[in-house]
Amino acid sequence: MNIHRRRFITKTATLAASVSAFSLLAPGFLNWGANLSGLEKLAPATQAQAAVSIDELMKPGPLGEMSEGSDTAEVTIIEYSSMTCPHCASFHNNVYPKLKEKYIDTGKVRLIMREFPLDRVALAAVMIVRCADKSQHFPMTEILFKQQPVWARAKDPATELFKVAKLAGFSEDKFNACINNKEIAQGVLEVMNKGRDKFAVQSTPTFFINGEKVNGTSNFEDFEKLILPYIKS
Repeated sequence: MNIHRRRFITKTATLAASVSAFSLLAPGFLNWGANLSGLEKLAPATQAQAAVSIDELMKPGPLGEMSEGSDTAEVTIIEYSSMTCPHCASFHNNVYPKLKEKYIDTGKVRLIMREFPLDRVALAAVMIVRCADKSQHFPMTEILFKQQPVWARAKDPATELFKVAKLAGFSEDKFNACINNKEIAQGVLEVMNKGRDKFAVQSTPTFFINGEKVNGTSNFEDFEKLILPYIKS
């Protein structure tokens, strides 16, 4: 089921509150979690590479890229983000809509989102995005960031995450299977670990604009100044 951005956001407000209880984000969350080394490696790497290889930076992870915009765009922005990061939410709520309208939809900018989960709740959230159809990746990401205070701080985040997943056509069984899918989790963590170890990503959001590492901003005008030097037309 394809989700149109406007309908996806509108349905959130009217979604019924009755959701089956899950223990997935309780201490036993992710049955294989005890063997997950990725989230124990969030501390900055001690010997990160000083220079970034563009060829290496542009290699997609094992799950493929989550991207939108033209492959021939003058500007490629790679964003490392965590779904529970307030600054990432600020970027997507305040900067991304204008960036999409003015530059992504006009073919001037390609945006690639890469996972850098700061905790297990962030990991679960982005796994849900990955389990959905590719056409739903950005709409789901958008609503997750808009609703971040609700699900990220909830006593039972799985219940709140399932509300979003239902909008993408997830059944309870599909949701359960998704956030316990070891292959998807390991693919996400591989992207995170490579970002940290090879590209010195130490916080979120971290952006690479045509290979240049820059600090994020929640102000569209300031962010626009970072991409304008690369746009000729």
